[in-house]
This record gives sequence, C-alpha cells and structure tokens, in this order.
Amino acid sequence: MNQSLLIAWEQYRDLYEEISVPARTILLEEGKVARYAYYIREGGVRAWFNNKGKETSFQFFFEGEGVSAMESFRTGQPSMYTIETLSAARLLKISKENFDLIADSTPGFKAALEEAVFQRLLHYRKLFVCQIRDTPQERYATLVADQPHILQRVPLQYIASYLGITPVSLSRIRNKFQK
Repeated sequence: MNQSLLIAWEQYRDLYEEISVPARTILLEEGKVARYAYYIREGGVRAWFNNKGKETSFQFFFEGEGVSAMESFRTGQPSMYTIETLSAARLLKISKENFDLIADSTPGFKAALEEAVFQRLLHYRKLFVCQIRDTPQERYATLVADQPHILQRVPLQYIASYLGITPVSLSRIRNKFQK
C-alpha cells in the first residue's frame, strides 16, 4: 500500500476494526454479499469456489494486501466464491459505507484502488490462459518462478487445486522438479 493510503488509513482509524482470527476462518461465504473488505496485517488468505463438491483455490493473499469479493462488495450481488484464512491472521476490517467514505475523501485512493483491481484482473487472465495452454508441469514451474512464497506458506492441497491438478499429481511434479 502506498504511503498516502497508509496515512489515510491512520487518519480514519475509527472507521475500521482490527481483528485477529484463527486459521480456516470464513470471512465471506460463497453466495453471500460481501459487506466488508480486509487489509492483511499478518497471515494468509485464500479465495476459492465450490466446483462440484471440491474446493478450487484461485488466489492467495498475504501481508500488505487487501482482499474482498470486490464485485460483490461494490454491487451488492452474491459472491461467486468464499474467502478464508489460511493461517491465524490479523486483519483490518472495514464496512462498505466506511470504505466509500475514505475513498471519496482521500486523494489518490480511487486511482490506487483501480490499479489494484487492474492487477487482479491481469492475475486472473494469466491464470485463465495458463490453465488452458500450459501443462501441469509448466503451471508449477510458473508458480515456482513467479510466486515462490506460495509454496512456502500454502498447504499442498490448496496449491494442487490452484494448479488444477490432484495432490498426488502435484507430489509427482514436485519430485521431478526437484531432481
């Protein structure tokens, strides 16, 4: 988060709540409307959806990142996915009304938010293309190259679902990759 946004957050301290939650806390359930956005001070969070009874992870968030189902948060429509903590987490939690108040009164806030949404869109497009074009081995190699911290902080079953493979296949790929 850039310096001017951090100053805005401190200036509006009474508009958000700092919370601590245990691992596997559901922050937003698929099908519910997002009423809050979160900024991660400590910990990890994943976004996933129910795919015919299986959880499919599609994004991970860590310290210094914001997370919400922005489509739902902005429009009031039900979320297409669940947001859940990966580990114990310390978060800043803000309601839509208070978020909008800060956005409307802080120069540069909306531009920074637009950039964050644009970066998320790029991430989704890259993931989409990789799922279609690349082999599981290539997807794993891209993850190792682009986001190695995920391999250190995320349970393997979530990484496997993120890559679109089974945990057994991930294990085989990891073994070959390490040789």
